[in-house]
Amino acid sequence: MDSPGYDALPRGRHHLTREQVVASQRYRLLQGITEVVAEKGYLRTSVADVLKRARVSRETFYEHFSDKQECFLTAFEENAELLLEVVERAAGPAGEPGLTRLERTLVAYLEGLAGDPAGARTFLLEVYAVGPPAAARRFQIQRRFVELINGLLRDDDRWLRLPDPEFASRMVVGGVAALVTGLVAQGDHAALPALREPIMAHVRTLIDPAR
Repeated sequence: MDSPGYDALPRGRHHLTREQVVASQRYRLLQGITEVVAEKGYLRTSVADVLKRARVSRETFYEHFSDKQECFLTAFEENAELLLEVVERAAGPAGEPGLTRLERTLVAYLEGLAGDPAGARTFLLEVYAVGPPAAARRFQIQRRFVELINGLLRDDDRWLRLPDPEFASRMVVGGVAALVTGLVAQGDHAALPALREPIMAHVRTLIDPAR
């Protein structure tokens, strides 16, 4: 069932600046496509669906985006940037143990996805329906997560003694992505935070096989 959408801007005279109006329209369009795609799937979502959810005109949509794909990719990139900022802040200052910082990062990531079911489904599952441009951007974002994780764990000498620490980081990020995507596909977002413990146990085994 379609939601009623977002509140439209007041008609007639108001005290909003042009910049505020444009920002509000853009935000509603990005949220709109995120939510509608989560409900209907990317291929079944039309620009008209997004307009209805965002409560903006078709003319306004095309002032912001050239088509549905550009709107989706913009929403994807901004969502990913926000999540990256959250997990980077969660890592805390350098100098603390790498595993401690990794665990905080992991908690922030899993809780962030659990708290945004629509975004999780749209950007982890439906992104594959968009085609090569989305796949390429998803790879770029995942690469940044690899760099983040590798940077945290390189503070641990045991991680550096692995045959290929960077490859190990790629395996960890890929494994986390697969686990998370599986739960999101099942609609079991509430179970996401519980992945922290087995993931951390696996990383500890990598750096200390004798455990």
